[in-house]
Amino acid sequence: MPRILRVILSLSLVLLLASVAYSASLKQNLAKESTLEQVLQKNRLRVGFSTFVPWAMKNKRGEFIGFEIDVARKLAADMGVEVDFVPTKWSGIIPALLTGKFDVIIGGMGMTPERNLKVNFSDPYEFSGMSIVGNRTFAEKNTLDDYNQKKVTIVARIGTTAAEAANKYLPKAELRLFDDEGQALQEVLNGRAQAMVASQPFPEFQSLKYPKRLYLPLGGKTFTREPIGIALAKGDVDFLNFLNNWIRVRQADGWLQERYTYWFTTRDWQEQM
Repeated sequence: MPRILRVILSLSLVLLLASVAYSASLKQNLAKESTLEQVLQKNRLRVGFSTFVPWAMKNKRGEFIGFEIDVARKLAADMGVEVDFVPTKWSGIIPALLTGKFDVIIGGMGMTPERNLKVNFSDPYEFSGMSIVGNRTFAEKNTLDDYNQKKVTIVARIGTTAAEAANKYLPKAELRLFDDEGQALQEVLNGRAQAMVASQPFPEFQSLKYPKRLYLPLGGKTFTREPIGIALAKGDVDFLNFLNNWIRVRQADGWLQERYTYWFTTRDWQEQM
């Protein structure tokens, strides 16, 4: 074999081995930098959320309870770490995640293409849908078209898929947005708005709480169907893989369905409020 060919082959082999070593080193560094690894090392999972009944809310003792709180606690327990809850205004919750204020968002967040451009989503662990709760003072309306009128005022929470649904399905109505659901609901109770768009079962719960003032125009039925996922920062393949597999396991063993049934189809938790 000519000397020059031996030199070329030797250099090629050296470059190949260097490339393999660099690739292995890069993979190790990425694994170490993963949020999953950091959570395990710090023994703490920081969860961002906002209050939505019955997803997350405060009980009589000022403690957070709800479906999402159960999900976060179970996830942390299965990881063998402590959980820190970081209540955050919904309108700023994605920016807070991206700046590292917490590790994940577990807060009934609907998976939308717009949000997915900014964050990664796990597989859906539940589905939600929008419904309407109306004020009885006004002439009762029974369809979306009845509310899609210029003289109708609709309220919703800012930054939510409820606001998006109101814009999409009720474009002729006046839409007013508020920082939290309590403020929006108060507008309907006080007669300053005809109806509120929100994730079910919030409308149904409020109609049961205020039966003389509120009713369900659509009979409590939803007019959208939205997948709900855990949101995390982009680029973290290991953590995303773990979350997806955790959801599959807890769906398969029935735990997620059991907690959903408790929080969304019963009122057994009401005595805690």
